Amino acid sequence: MSTLICGSMAYDTIMVFPDRFKHHILPEQIHMLSISFLVPEMRREFGGCAGNIAYTLKALGDDPLILATVGSDFGPYAARLDRLGISRDGLREVPEQFTGQCFITTDLDDNQINAFHPGAMNFAHFARLAELQASPQLAIVAPDGKQGMQEHCAELAAAGIPFIFDPGQGLPMFSGDELMPMIDAADYLACNDYEAQMLIQKTGMTLEGLAARVRALVVTLGGEGSHIYADGVRHDIPAVPAATLADPTGCGDAFRAGLLYGIKRGWDWPTTGRLASLLGSIKIAQRGPQNHEISAASVAERFQQAFGYAMH
Repeated sequence: MSTLICGSMAYDTIMVFPDRFKHHILPEQIHMLSISFLVPEMRREFGGCAGNIAYTLKALGDDPLILATVGSDFGPYAARLDRLGISRDGLREVPEQFTGQCFITTDLDDNQINAFHPGAMNFAHFARLAELQASPQLAIVAPDGKQGMQEHCAELAAAGIPFIFDPGQGLPMFSGDELMPMIDAADYLACNDYEAQMLIQKTGMTLEGLAARVRALVVTLGGEGSHIYADGVRHDIPAVPAATLADPTGCGDAFRAGLLYGIKRGWDWPTTGRLASLLGSIKIAQRGPQNHEISAASVAERFQQAFGYAMH
């Protein structure tokens, strides 16, 4: 059975400024900033939380199904999904809208100036769970349009499909009163350490209190690993040293693919968390969110090497 991924689909246009922003931005003139950076290096990546999670799941041999809205410029991405064998049955095109776009300019100090155009993502609620032909076994609600995230959480709960709620960079859109129904509808809650603090501030609850409302709360800590709160126990998941630190973009999505893979197969939390940690480490060694080449066999071998036991 398929794993449903509700979330954004986007193009990432990444440009490299071969200098440092600080050499060209005058602090005393910041009130009248007008500046242009020459960027000789540019690349376009396929991205979006849903696309990134689906990419890693498919590479592991799972059956991801994306529920998302896209724009009239989605053709190249659609062709890529077809090549990868990822179903487009859950994608809804919104005419006269662009697919979500992120424009990223990075300098030599790895500082970034970003602009994000949500485009079709604003209409995520147009993609309906009821219109799917497949019956998913498990799902995730990842960052997307606000109304779409709210409605997808409610629809999954009503259908009895267990799911991870991953508010991510969408957290600032929601108040505490808006977050609580989505948390209570979810079976699992995932966030990074900064987002965890935002959740505490917005909801007025402790991490332990939030964990008590779901089967498991997963908090990632970057290079420090992650914590999984489940059944009154905190599982400390170690980070896996990466071959190189090439690009963090999409690491959280690769991690979440690992969570979905382990949950779907009924694995224990230490093993599920370690798989997620390994996948994040593999991703960070490659530029772009969907350029890491893996298979179930290669990941199983690397898991054995990293942790000293088989991952299943």
